[in-house]
Amino acid sequence: MYIKRRSGWEMPERLATPESVFLNRRALLGGVAGLAATSLVGVEGAFAAADPTSGLYPAARNEAYTLDRPLTAEKFSADYNNFYEFGTSKTVLPAANALKTRPWTLKIDGLVEKPFEIGIDDLVRKMTLEERLYRHRCVEAWSMSVPWTGFPLSKLVALAKPASGAKYLRMETFMDKSMAPGQRSFLYPWPYVEGLTMEEANNDLAFIATGIYGKPLANQFGAPIRLAVPWKYGFKSVKSIVKLSFVAERPKTFWEGLQASEYGFWANVNPAVSHPRWSQASERVLGTDQRVPTLIYNGYGEQVAGLYKGLENERLFV
Repeated sequence: MYIKRRSGWEMPERLATPESVFLNRRALLGGVAGLAATSLVGVEGAFAAADPTSGLYPAARNEAYTLDRPLTAEKFSADYNNFYEFGTSKTVLPAANALKTRPWTLKIDGLVEKPFEIGIDDLVRKMTLEERLYRHRCVEAWSMSVPWTGFPLSKLVALAKPASGAKYLRMETFMDKSMAPGQRSFLYPWPYVEGLTMEEANNDLAFIATGIYGKPLANQFGAPIRLAVPWKYGFKSVKSIVKLSFVAERPKTFWEGLQASEYGFWANVNPAVSHPRWSQASERVLGTDQRVPTLIYNGYGEQVAGLYKGLENERLFV
């Protein structure tokens, strides 16, 4: 007899939005966009001008990655973002419109077979896109549930062909003070840098997102390419990536460089380990009046706890 074991973060099928409803909504939105477009450019042309890969969205949902709570409505998550390159408030959407996402090149270097550069559109077309439903838990004790579109980070690692000496993956965002006013501040160690161990980067949950809500990433979400590692606090999921370097030494990350006592390299979610200035025991669910208990590793412990065996002396939850 086949018995399916549900993970702690999995949502009952009865609560998931039926695919037909989701696709009909996308079709309706496409029609509305068509009415707004000029008479000289069709709907496809209008989207393609902004993102040449827009025709690849929405991607098929990978049903292995579901949720135990409803998705956060886009109207809430799209207007509540941390993107310090464009300001320290949550309403960075207007300022983030200055982000120019084409052309966009990703540089792969460090301990790899051969360093190379690849355009974002070529990369997206090279990968098979899928949609995954993930929890997202901010270190500030708020959370949302997100339908990311993209591909496993392990696929990008395989494309890079790292050498055996590569122990960490260092990720870096863009640096352009003329475009991003936040980068003019001398208070922060720009550009934004994050890192993972190679074991973390190759974990099934580590995900490169190029889309959200069935369409390419909006600027404030970290267009055109970002990381999503749902068992860690949100600041680990670096936005608007321009470079991935495979290195032997652990990289010093942005927030670690700014305040290591509060924001460490590992940043795994743990309700029992408080931030120095607030509790992590519960979280405010974005777009609702709910406050719910936080789960260790944000509910993904079954998939990732084994990554940290033998590292008990590390500050794994800061």
